[in-house]
Amino acid sequence: MLKSKMENVIGKARANRYCRKRFTPNNRVINVKALVWLLPAILLLISLPTFAQKNSTKMSDKKIVIYQLLPRLFGNKNTSNIPYGTIEQNGSGKFNDITNKALDGLKELHVNYVWYTGALAHASLTDYSAFGIQVDDADVVKGRAGSPYAIRDYYDVDPDLAVDVKNRMQEFEALVKRTHAKDLKVIIDFIPNHVARSYHAYAKPANVVDFGAEDDVTKAFSAKNDFYYIPGQPFIVPAGAPKQTPISVLQDGKFTENPAKATGNNVFAAQPKFDDWYETIKLNYGVDYLTGEQKHFDPVPPVWIKMKDILSFWANKGVDGFRCDMAEMVPIAFWNWVIPQVKAINPNLIFIGEAYNPQVYRHYLNEGKFDYLYDKVGLYDGLKKLIRNEPNADVKDIKHVWQVESAGFGDHMLRFLENHDEERIASAGFAGKAELALPAMVVSATLGKGPVMLYFGQEVGEQGKGTEGFGGDDNRTTIFDYWGVPAHQQWMNGGKFDGKKLNNDQQKLRSYYQQLLKVTTQSDAVLNGDIYDVPQTGNMNNRMYAFIRYSGKQRLLVVANFDRNQTLEASIEIPDEILKVKSSSRVTDLLTGVKLNIPAGTGIPVKIAPVSAQVIEF
Repeated sequence: MLKSKMENVIGKARANRYCRKRFTPNNRVINVKALVWLLPAILLLISLPTFAQKNSTKMSDKKIVIYQLLPRLFGNKNTSNIPYGTIEQNGSGKFNDITNKALDGLKELHVNYVWYTGALAHASLTDYSAFGIQVDDADVVKGRAGSPYAIRDYYDVDPDLAVDVKNRMQEFEALVKRTHAKDLKVIIDFIPNHVARSYHAYAKPANVVDFGAEDDVTKAFSAKNDFYYIPGQPFIVPAGAPKQTPISVLQDGKFTENPAKATGNNVFAAQPKFDDWYETIKLNYGVDYLTGEQKHFDPVPPVWIKMKDILSFWANKGVDGFRCDMAEMVPIAFWNWVIPQVKAINPNLIFIGEAYNPQVYRHYLNEGKFDYLYDKVGLYDGLKKLIRNEPNADVKDIKHVWQVESAGFGDHMLRFLENHDEERIASAGFAGKAELALPAMVVSATLGKGPVMLYFGQEVGEQGKGTEGFGGDDNRTTIFDYWGVPAHQQWMNGGKFDGKKLNNDQQKLRSYYQQLLKVTTQSDAVLNGDIYDVPQTGNMNNRMYAFIRYSGKQRLLVVANFDRNQTLEASIEIPDEILKVKSSSRVTDLLTGVKLNIPAGTGIPVKIAPVSAQVIEF
């Protein structure tokens, strides 16, 4: 079995999305060539003064706030939550459930982009054969509803999400128009690395040739093929599937695929493991993994052209951005080639890359032309340790992110604390209480001018409880099954989207997110300012952090106390260089609106309670 180097850096979260088993850090191998290439740049950046990090590129005129939601879950009012339940038992949200009132609720959070996760048609066990869609095989589908990342048709939307299945595309188009009418922009997933084993584009335009239709299946690799093959061997369903689940009766351990195709996570074997992304097949971008990843990019591989056409199709439907799944498993040369062409349709399109190897971030931004990349391995991982109060937690991880790891391009990093891959903050396996993450959320929202993202239910403390189906009880909200999301349903209140069923703590939590994001989206210092690292002072320890964001129009002191027990007490001295930037404002805690009674001078006394933060304008 041959696996590419990239599999060694796919990271915990993405492996978990597909197989719910994690790769350990010992399995992660640094790309030595990339490290050598970057070493001079890293040394240069380390040697530069850390007083201020300039914003190098102006990407937008306001801070991007992304709200990620799965339409299948977002609008679902059903509370049955039967493990592995059918769509009839557990229900499903629809495009039409995302009403003007729902969108108004997102705007209250100062959201300006909505990521509709799972909008594209993907493999599922729900029968839509009456509408000309072949039923999928349970041996190569994960969960009852199926993974949104096992695409069955790039040119279609998920029929689960339509009230009238025949008019599902029109219902999606109406959602795009409704979203735009609220001055919100639309992001959808683009999954370029792999497709479902059952892939067939029923809804493709007449001139489109389907993936694999013209492949020479006798060759393991051909630059002209769309897939990789294991000639002479049929596909064998992986062993290890759980016994006695409600979908066991649908599984016979067989799936017809001859010859077998390579599996999505670069597994070139007729029988992948149950831990692998066995429900997907790897697309061929002209990289021959059998010969040391030799590249065949001239002439342009057929997959490149097909993917450009797919992106163009959705851009022409009014989509404003693409969150590109597993961007690192697709050649940088493809992104360099395709992104400018798609942006010719709409220059304001944004491309967000799911990336986890800091050694190649700069490549994917500069050569790959991405607008933003995930800041998971850097900021998220460091903040999670602080939120969880782990023994090795240290605010030095925050400093390392902006001073070293993403120095010079930090404004192109997307910050978040939750998404569909990660554990819910309020889950027993993460923090157990949503409020423990508020200092981290303040840092995520103010550290850079790049986007910040919320995952639906995060703002009301969703816990991700329950053995929903394929994912088990894993502290996450399922992406594989039909399910109701309890805390979110309290805010949804039967479709009124008024939060009337939220308890006091949930209402306070949502209000906190609302105020924080109001501050950051309206802050010139966050959007256009520089950053200054405040030295440790007073009783500050390795769980307390402060920095200043400042521009010619505004100065902000951000202080975050992650310590569970100790109050942070210090007098923050402001350098003359920052004081000279603008005239003083009345000192105000922007998260509460309280005017602080602080005498004029070069120091700001702060007293920050355990597990709390302040954003102080001065």
